Amino acid sequence: MTFDEKLFHLIDEALIEDIGDGDHSTISIIDSKAQGKAVLKIKQEGILAGVEVAQKIFNYKEPASVFIVNKKDGDRMEVGEIAFEVQSSVFTILQCERLVLNCMQRMSGIATLTNKYTAKLQGYKTKLLDTRKTTPNFRLLEKEAVRIGGGVNHRFGLYDMIMLKDNHIDYCGGIEKAIEKAAAYIQRQKPELKMEVETRNLEDVRKVIAVGRGKVFRIMLDNFTPEQAEEAVKVIGNKFETEASGGINLENITDYAKAGVDFVSVGALIHQAKSLDLSLKATF
Repeated sequence: MTFDEKLFHLIDEALIEDIGDGDHSTISIIDSKAQGKAVLKIKQEGILAGVEVAQKIFNYKEPASVFIVNKKDGDRMEVGEIAFEVQSSVFTILQCERLVLNCMQRMSGIATLTNKYTAKLQGYKTKLLDTRKTTPNFRLLEKEAVRIGGGVNHRFGLYDMIMLKDNHIDYCGGIEKAIEKAAAYIQRQKPELKMEVETRNLEDVRKVIAVGRGKVFRIMLDNFTPEQAEEAVKVIGNKFETEASGGINLENITDYAKAGVDFVSVGALIHQAKSLDLSLKATF
């Protein structure tokens, strides 16, 4: 499915959840033919995200909606600014209002936090990855917000990459066995899949190096200290991509970049982000 196809599915489900058997507040007092305008007011500074999503929500609900953009996704926003204006039926504005705000407030919070992390990586080769620690059925837009904030999207789900984590390895009976079986599966079933392997110590790293050539493309260094990560990077050399994960925050992310890893993955980009304050108000 394309991004838009996934988004339209999300919109359908969200509107069904919210409207149910009817938006009775609107139906009871507003003429069904009434037309209106509304503006998105910014009430908290940060990085704006979700403008394109908002436009698609309004146009999906009412294709004739007119959407005027004042600020784009990724722009820095200040209190009092107007992000966009929408012109459509009043029914569409009122029924889409909460969905638009919920998406944009959440996305802007994630983009703002992601931007703080990426600022710490300036001058280093290390790139910032998100994770699958997302809100069920909202991953599409949470990951889009990370991208808008300057991060890089990791795998979207279980289907688009093989990542052998500690539980996979333990259930399978060891790193070597897991890599060999996964490699055989890739060759047999899905040759386009890439494989990443999680390691818990330098011994694990050496095992991956020994059996993973031509099979594994990235080694995850899970809960390594910056010093341990630096040692692991030296052992790995340029044979595999490297990713540090676990316990990485704004205070220590630069230490991992100094260690020379190619990527750092941070679940907090999404699960620790705070929604920013925005409002959609009628205008005349």
